[in-house]
Amino acid sequence: MTVTVRRAHQDDADGLSRLAALTFPLACTPETSEEFLATHIATRLDPATFRRQLAHPAHVVLLAEPAPSKDPIGYTMLIGGEPDDPDVQDAITLRPTIALERFYVHPDHHGSGVAAQLMSATLEAARASSARGAWLGVSEENGRANAFYARHGFEVVGTKRFHIGDAWEDDNVRERAL
Repeated sequence: MTVTVRRAHQDDADGLSRLAALTFPLACTPETSEEFLATHIATRLDPATFRRQLAHPAHVVLLAEPAPSKDPIGYTMLIGGEPDDPDVQDAITLRPTIALERFYVHPDHHGSGVAAQLMSATLEAARASSARGAWLGVSEENGRANAFYARHGFEVVGTKRFHIGDAWEDDNVRERAL
């Protein structure tokens, strides 16, 4: 299968929303409530939200799509600028920085090489932003994702806590030089 990675456009919002609704729950812990997941998907991963993000100058959204289909099988979102979270501000050391806010691949394509191809393109886009480093947050409980990010040079530099639904969860803060 031939996969293309490209920058997403406004007309990709519906497909990105469908993929996000499928993949976001896979990154959550078992303690994340179904109610929270449904609300988050409906209000933060909907097509209108993706259209706003795609129009924002600090956001870079890349998608992976197989030929000849135009339905995305993976996507990433980079957000430039200083992080708002004080735990992240204290943990990261490379500035200017860019956040790898989202990195998702359709579960049918896990282990196919799509994620590595998407990561390569994402790091290239991050470098093009003139950032010196990239950071991300990933659940301490997500062993598969942590191993993937470690293979791609993201080292644990701290932790951050965040409120999701009715619970507090901990993320590893990972950073790598560009």
